[in-house]
Amino acid sequence: MSKNINEENIEQATFGAGCFWCVEAVFDNLDGVVDVRVGYTGGKVQNPSYKQVCSGTTGHVEVIQIDFNPQSISYKDLLNILWKSHDPTTENRQGADIGTQYRSVIFYQSEKQRIVAEESKKEINELNMYQNPIVTEIIPLKIFYIAENYHQNYYRLNKDAPYCQSVITPKLEKIFKI
Repeated sequence: MSKNINEENIEQATFGAGCFWCVEAVFDNLDGVVDVRVGYTGGKVQNPSYKQVCSGTTGHVEVIQIDFNPQSISYKDLLNILWKSHDPTTENRQGADIGTQYRSVIFYQSEKQRIVAEESKKEINELNMYQNPIVTEIIPLKIFYIAENYHQNYYRLNKDAPYCQSVITPKLEKIFKI
């Protein structure tokens, strides 16, 4: 969802937290978020397809890349939403989605993002928000491959689809108390 905003102020955040359709829907309409794209990163195959990533052999993760205005929403705010939007204590799994492509990971794009992510993870662990320790990886972003067009804005364009109704809508209701 592109919104008019001064591009000089825009930063990016890249998160993996399970199915990218779900994660995109969580961040899509937040104040300060300019755009959200779904894609792949973290693996070894160049320009992977969805089918390749789903095979679990590429090393890539389904991710979202967020353009945001840090004057309206901070990177730490985005991280706080990320922690609430998935189970960061399960390795290579989110709900029924199992495989390395669904792992919980924060891909930082600057040293400042790395520090904020590490501090946020430590804080969430110390708050004992989860019964088990957080296993979310925090690693540098090397390259982001945008996913095929039919994956972009999936929830917004397919709200009535069974997967959206049974998985994404309840997730949004839980997070945002809609």
